[in-house]
Amino acid sequence: MMRFQKAAVAAVIAAGLALAGCGGGGNSGDTAKSAPSLVLGNIIPPATFEARNINWGNQSVYFQAVYDSLLKPSSNGKDVEPNLATQWEYNADKTVLTMKLRDDVTFTDGTAFTAEVAAQNLLRFRDGTSPQKSKVVDMADATAKDKNTLEITLKQANPAFLIYLAQAAGMQESPAAFGKPDVQTNPVGSGPYILNTGSSVVGTSYKFDKNPKYWNADAVKYDTLTINVYNDATSLLNALRGKQLDASAINDVSIIPQVKAAGFTDNGNELNFAGLMLFDRAGQSNPALGKVEVRQAINYAVDRDAFLKVVGLGFGKVTGQVFREDSPAYDQSLNDTYKFDPAKAKDLLAKAGYPNGFDLTIPTSPGFPKQMWPLLQQQLGDVGIKVSYTDVGQNIIADLQSKKYGVSYFTLQRDANEWQLISNLLAPTATWNTFKYQDPAVDALVSKIRTAEGADRDSALKELNKYVVDQAWFAPWYTPTNFFVTNAKTQVELNQGNAWPNLWNITPKA
Repeated sequence: MMRFQKAAVAAVIAAGLALAGCGGGGNSGDTAKSAPSLVLGNIIPPATFEARNINWGNQSVYFQAVYDSLLKPSSNGKDVEPNLATQWEYNADKTVLTMKLRDDVTFTDGTAFTAEVAAQNLLRFRDGTSPQKSKVVDMADATAKDKNTLEITLKQANPAFLIYLAQAAGMQESPAAFGKPDVQTNPVGSGPYILNTGSSVVGTSYKFDKNPKYWNADAVKYDTLTINVYNDATSLLNALRGKQLDASAINDVSIIPQVKAAGFTDNGNELNFAGLMLFDRAGQSNPALGKVEVRQAINYAVDRDAFLKVVGLGFGKVTGQVFREDSPAYDQSLNDTYKFDPAKAKDLLAKAGYPNGFDLTIPTSPGFPKQMWPLLQQQLGDVGIKVSYTDVGQNIIADLQSKKYGVSYFTLQRDANEWQLISNLLAPTATWNTFKYQDPAVDALVSKIRTAEGADRDSALKELNKYVVDQAWFAPWYTPTNFFVTNAKTQVELNQGNAWPNLWNITPKA
């Protein structure tokens, strides 16, 4: 039996709320031709396979292999498509969602998928321990109206709720697996693959076999799927050079030239932002961080162009805000709010009551770019902020979520759907508002954005973005280029709403 080690990840997506419908594709039986195998490289293992507690982002590929979601995320990061749910409709105030579900789906243990099963999975996820559970904080209840009709009641409208049903919250596990001793390591879903526990090595390699009774057989492109985990860029590069992988996510862009030289295509997009996350805005872990002048000083102390060059190796674009360029919240002028100015940083520290600076502890992890640490220590040190580092290994996500550190380097996702970005980064319940900091001005704007439309919504989004920048909730440096590399026989359609491509968009090249 496999035993899981704790690991972690980031990340999330977006969607619209209009009435939708139409039938999902698929047929029953193993009628589709598929290629023999697909071998992928990843930077972290799954923390658990228990559906109610799973994460997303870099871990999503494991769960898309074994589970079906109620809806299917589109690669544009904004829309959803039919999957286990074939039709759906909101009531007038968008607080009751009614979904028609497929009636031809069974889990790999033979249990039938029904609306009652879907309702159980949703409520279990809401009440579980997933880092993504904040996505369904607005869900009051989920009930079966009949065998194939699911009704979800929301406490208030949620403009990104549909996309959450296409991600971790919508994943469906067999009710026969609930509470089983091996539920964390032996997933029972209705997805395209079945985890081969006997051939998998926990934390290192995960082997999946094609589900011979998958309801949507034409969507399964490979007979076997293997996902290997690499804790550092050197071991990943060696695996790519050795032709051991067909495709891989790349966490350290410094190896991109060597990967291309090995014959791989560097497919890239700019999904995230990188920089310092100033989580502790109330000064709980370090009183200095509760001063807006200190957070502003940290922004002024860092030369973003230098970090893009040294850490990002030029792959990306400097930014000073967390919203995407294609968002109505985006304001080009905000990128110049904190131009590199150490003297200004020192003045602000003195104004905040720290003329001699202060001590700051920042966590490090093997997955972070090593070339960053001396530069960051030097630039913050130049204005009096004395930085010490603590290596937390693979516990980085768990440590940040448990409020052990008020500041950390990280790359976080800029969702295409603004409400999802708000729910992920800014709201009091947001996954990456780790200290659950609350600001009345932000709360008022978020409340308005929840139900506003058109110009009113766009105006509130712009105001929210400016306020968060002025209050220095973050210290963004640049938007890094995310790379997913593929060999000559593999092609991919990147996901604009998640760190990993959707599994079904990694396919054999014709």
